[in-house]
Amino acid sequence: MSRGLDHIVHAVRDLDAAADFYRRAGFTVSARNVHPWGTHNHVVQLPGFFIEVLTVGEPDKLVGEGLAQVFGIANRDFIARGDGFSMLALESKDINADVEDFKQRGIGISKALPFTRDAKLPDGSTITVGFTLAFARDDLSPQTGFFAIQHRDPAMFYKKELQQHANGASGVLGAVMVADNPTDHHIFLGAVTGVRDLHSSSIGVTAPTRRGDVEIMEAVSYRDQFGTLPKVDGEGASLKGLRLAVPDIDATERVLKSGGVASHRHIGRLVVPPEAAFDATLIFETPVRI
Repeated sequence: MSRGLDHIVHAVRDLDAAADFYRRAGFTVSARNVHPWGTHNHVVQLPGFFIEVLTVGEPDKLVGEGLAQVFGIANRDFIARGDGFSMLALESKDINADVEDFKQRGIGISKALPFTRDAKLPDGSTITVGFTLAFARDDLSPQTGFFAIQHRDPAMFYKKELQQHANGASGVLGAVMVADNPTDHHIFLGAVTGVRDLHSSSIGVTAPTRRGDVEIMEAVSYRDQFGTLPKVDGEGASLKGLRLAVPDIDATERVLKSGGVASHRHIGRLVVPPEAAFDATLIFETPVRI
């Protein structure tokens, strides 16, 4: 079963500053949310996908196993090394089936882990949203997290008011990873996404999911595609770029400039480089219509 992209975690030391960056970049940013194990986040929603801007707000709560360990402590350790995209989440339609699938493929590292949290709506009211997560591990990429997530009630979480962005962002096109040897991660990429037929090219390896691609490429290919050379620390594949759809690149560029956000054009794309985006790369594209 193919799993589409659900969200990406952007782990940062300074959550307020990162939320301000996303607002200046023309995104609508949710209110601050709190997890039971002490991480805090803001959410940037797109249809069926979101960016989770996250920090450790209450480190004393990061104790025990379960989500405190595989999500909270893992992101704490990532932030200790620096800001950036720390984890990739794939959508789940049946989390228990995904737990079993991850186990059978030899990549599972958790049982199904449910939790709830409060969420403040744009009108100021508060609701409770719930999720269940199942984690997977690429043994060659110990510093990058992967998990499947099933929303208890997606309609409670996703709100159209939060999906209206001044920069025109209307959907996710893909997540981009960098590795010295992309083909080393071919088997894991297929296993975690559930995509059987991966595409290999001179650029790298791609899993085309039902919501966005997951690409793994070498650093030099990343530079050629996006005009910025990623900083690669640690082992294996690391998350570096997020590709987003916009209807009008020129209009998006004007919004970024008005917010004081640096960007550059490259091969028809508008790229916000890591030095401007808390060690992540945001890539705006106008999708090609066929």
